[in-house]
Amino acid sequence: MPESPQGRAERRLGGRRARRRAPYAGLAASCAGLLLAVVALAGCSSSDGADPDWTKAKASQAPPPKPVWDRSPASVAAVGDSITRGFDACGILSDCPEASWATGTDDGVRSLAVRLLGKPGVADRSWNFARSGAAVGELPAQMRKAAVHRPDLVTVMMGANDACKDEVELMTPVKEFRASFEESMRQLRAKAPKTQVYVASVPDLKRLWSEGRDNPLGRQIWKLGICASMLGDSQDMGAEAQARRSTVQARVVAYNKVLKEVCAKDLRCRYDGGAVFDFRFTGEQLSTWDWFHPSKNGQGKLADIAYRNVVAAEPPA
Repeated sequence: MPESPQGRAERRLGGRRARRRAPYAGLAASCAGLLLAVVALAGCSSSDGADPDWTKAKASQAPPPKPVWDRSPASVAAVGDSITRGFDACGILSDCPEASWATGTDDGVRSLAVRLLGKPGVADRSWNFARSGAAVGELPAQMRKAAVHRPDLVTVMMGANDACKDEVELMTPVKEFRASFEESMRQLRAKAPKTQVYVASVPDLKRLWSEGRDNPLGRQIWKLGICASMLGDSQDMGAEAQARRSTVQARVVAYNKVLKEVCAKDLRCRYDGGAVFDFRFTGEQLSTWDWFHPSKNGQGKLADIAYRNVVAAEPPA
């Protein structure tokens, strides 16, 4: 049957429409292929779209966090034992807080507080909560008292009485020493999270023995029972006495290791790096009343060490 004029017209129109659609169909296919390629490339990178190597390199370049340390604190509190109370620095068997290395006002000592605050500022902006005879078990309570004032800086010198006992077996166990110091830091941080802490190492008790054992007065005073674990029978050079002194010395070294490790966990704590323990003191730095506690000269040397460490740009190694 011959095709009608209307049929021929519709056929020609359909062909033109097909020719017009063909280019767009090809373009759609090309776009789909490009999309697949992009997806494939995305699958080769990390799931969050970041290149893992670049991210790792960027992270490695980030500077490590630095401890926060104010080298000019405006208030100072002190905790510790008889050394920080200035015991026997001015007279026999008595505290002399004005000669304290940490908060004293004696011009011959020039305490840490005087150097940081100026002498007029000591009365209003420094506090001494140390107690003669105190051991580390008392430190948390002292820290609580210090924290009430929210000082810029707290000084800590504690541990000599934990090693100085009538018998070696009575020395504070290292584990107990650590627990008390950690609790002390928690007590401080509960009320004074931004207070800085300067921790002095425990003095070298064996050097104390070696410096005083040849002094006739020192030997007689030590017989009264001062730090018998180290100073008892000071002239005895037998194996048993030597072993006893070495045991006490090792315990002091262990205490200092604890002080260093616990302090290192707090960004606002600075250990003296063993400076007090390493100080080569002589008889001039010892009290002539007991040949055990620091004299005013010795208190001044402790203040020197503390000041250098507190104002230093970097903590001791």
